[in-house]
Amino acid sequence: MAIIPKKILIVEDDPSFSRAINHIILKEGYDVITASNGLAGLRMAKDENPDLLILDVMLPGLDGFEICSQLRQNPQTEKLPIIMLSAKGQEIDKTTGLKVGANEYLTKPIDRALLLEKISSLLG
Repeated sequence: MAIIPKKILIVEDDPSFSRAINHIILKEGYDVITASNGLAGLRMAKDENPDLLILDVMLPGLDGFEICSQLRQNPQTEKLPIIMLSAKGQEIDKTTGLKVGANEYLTKPIDRALLLEKISSLLG
């Protein structure tokens, strides 16, 4: 019986950063789907049933805080593991991210090993 790889949704508006994260995750054997704005990311989180969401904070359309908040209010997505990524490294931003429901909040530039550790931990 084949093992089905876990599906990770990346919502990131910076194409080069999105490609870099995508590459890191694909090398670990995960399936990856991407969205480049908040509205598409919210829709895909609901429609594609990812196993984990990597979510930028500053996005066109809806920001990451709003997406996270909406996902936590939806019974279909309330338990979806969410890692927020942001260039906003101030403590208030991290506190806000965790308060709206993110499981983890990491700042850019991303430490590859730390990101993979958090993904592995959240996916069990």
